[in-house]
Amino acid sequence: MIYLDNAATTKTAPEVVEAMLPYFTELYGNASSIYKLGSESKKATIKARETIAQTLGAEPNEIYFTAGGSESDNWALKATFEAYQNKGKHIITSKIEHHAILHTCEYLEKRGAEITYLDVDENGLVDLEQLKKAIRPDTILISIMYANNEIGTIQPIQEIGEIAAEHGILFHTDAVQAYGQLPIRVDELHIDMLSASGHKLNGPKGIGFLYINKKVKIRSFVHGGQQERGRRAGTENVPGIVGLAAAAERAFRIMEEKTKKEIELRDYFISRVQKEIPYAKLNGHPTKRLPNNINFSFEFIEGESMLIMLDMKGICGSSGSACTSGSLDPSHVLLAIGLPHEKAHGSLRLTLSEENTKEEMDLVAEELKQIVDRLRGMSPLWEDFVKKQG
Repeated sequence: MIYLDNAATTKTAPEVVEAMLPYFTELYGNASSIYKLGSESKKATIKARETIAQTLGAEPNEIYFTAGGSESDNWALKATFEAYQNKGKHIITSKIEHHAILHTCEYLEKRGAEITYLDVDENGLVDLEQLKKAIRPDTILISIMYANNEIGTIQPIQEIGEIAAEHGILFHTDAVQAYGQLPIRVDELHIDMLSASGHKLNGPKGIGFLYINKKVKIRSFVHGGQQERGRRAGTENVPGIVGLAAAAERAFRIMEEKTKKEIELRDYFISRVQKEIPYAKLNGHPTKRLPNNINFSFEFIEGESMLIMLDMKGICGSSGSACTSGSLDPSHVLLAIGLPHEKAHGSLRLTLSEENTKEEMDLVAEELKQIVDRLRGMSPLWEDFVKKQG
């Protein structure tokens, strides 16, 4: 099997599993208990919080553990709207956000929020001038993702943070795809809140965190006990928290070497496709993109058929976000960057890890060429196009 869907989820690293194991069977105490077994779990969560804070240049008491990126996104938006609606009810986001943001915005609109959805250019970048024009006296939050989960485009986060800070507006970023892939310092980037998820960086599923700057006054999201300093109730997922910290430490330790390798493989594969498969369009920014992200649209074919045929060859990829894999609608991200429906339907996203090799990329390129040829050979649209060209 060749696994090329690391934006959907990653394999949990062996050292991460090893770090977690004692907290299932030996040090299994509830971290909120006062006896020694519980205090061992509490020590582990304290250490994990410190580790994650260091990766961001944050303080440990600004890290709140959640069940993952979607919960963190929901918390940031809903709690900000609730806490700051006396100041205003206007939120700015973009049209290419993850559905955890977009669907939360829809929910808030039904409760009186006014949302501005910024356009992006053909590479998926937010226009900073359009952002400035969208700001109103009652704007309370700007939420722009750090890097897009489908096309890999990295946004000008520092500039967005500076604009938000100048206007006294809170800035949240969904960094689920970026955290562990890119160096991030929250103070330098003027980030007030940041969402991240463990399973995107070789950590376990079902664990994430929300960074909340200590100056931000938002309330609890999950009510109940006093866990997470009274802001997020529920017994701490100690094995998950330990695994998330181990994965974060590993990701930032190997980042430079991993990034170099992934960019080499990414650019090599992109070059092969552009040279060898006609009518293939690279989606996303050519250089301002995640090191491991490849996204192409192939004209005259369906992305789902491509995926099935790749799977039959033992190759795992996707046609967009894993969260919308059951949907027949084309990607909202590809439509937002200007692709017509028929081209958006023919998209393929491949996302690499440091374990992939050049030999694998060559094999995938060869298989992909044959699959595209075969599918186009079955397409009446392709047949009509060829006739017109002739």
